Amino acid sequence: MTTASTPPSSRAVPDLSGKTAIVTGASRGIGLATAQALADAGANVVLTSRKQEAADAAAAQIAGNAIGVGAHAVEEDQARRCIDRTLETYGSVDILINNAGTNPAFGPLIDQDHGRFAKTFDVNLWAPLMWTALATEAWMGEHGGSVVNTASIGGLGHEAGIGMYNASKAALIYVTKQLALELSPKVRVNAVAPGVVRTKLAEALWKDHEERVAASTALDRIGEPDDVAAAIVFLASDAAGWVTGETMVIDGGQRLGDATAYRTGAGVGV
Repeated sequence: MTTASTPPSSRAVPDLSGKTAIVTGASRGIGLATAQALADAGANVVLTSRKQEAADAAAAQIAGNAIGVGAHAVEEDQARRCIDRTLETYGSVDILINNAGTNPAFGPLIDQDHGRFAKTFDVNLWAPLMWTALATEAWMGEHGGSVVNTASIGGLGHEAGIGMYNASKAALIYVTKQLALELSPKVRVNAVAPGVVRTKLAEALWKDHEERVAASTALDRIGEPDDVAAAIVFLASDAAGWVTGETMVIDGGQRLGDATAYRTGAGVGV
């Protein structure tokens, strides 16, 4: 029996047999976990990373049909080549997971330079838009498909120090809704908004104070990549066939606020 504070060891998954998914930024963390979850559901999976070696190493970890393709998320020629390779290998591009992300800009917004602004928005916003456009042109526009963007709960609020990153994720949430309308009814477009998850990108948010972050979270732990992967697979599948333009929050209740007082009884009214 599982508890709220322990990630389930197994989950029921939709059937994606015969479908093919591309996952950008799939060499580790949420991307790698999502690739495995898609493969577990029966999909063929194409994992991308900036370097071919990293993409190959990630694909080698997947139990199922998977290949790695070196493709920097913001390079259109490389993205197009990846989609062409996917079509040549598997014959379709049914699912696109825009997961690649970066956060090189820390501190107040007015302290950032154009280089950090451009890199943040190129990877976190332009890349998902470009990959979606290419996948739609190559396959989904005619045959249909599902796109899931990895946003963040940071895009739903404000937080000191990572305003640039959060702004890019807020924009991605908007773009998700816009694309859902523009590409309807053939292509569904949704997003996930993870809270603090055990990934390298989010290390600064949990590594040296995990116990405190977990204690303040309603479900008493930080997230695991598998938590987010399960939600992505649901949104990508026919189980979410009447869901589009939505952003699913996966944060263990972090947006509810500090749960510590409620656990001790200090926040309980009479």
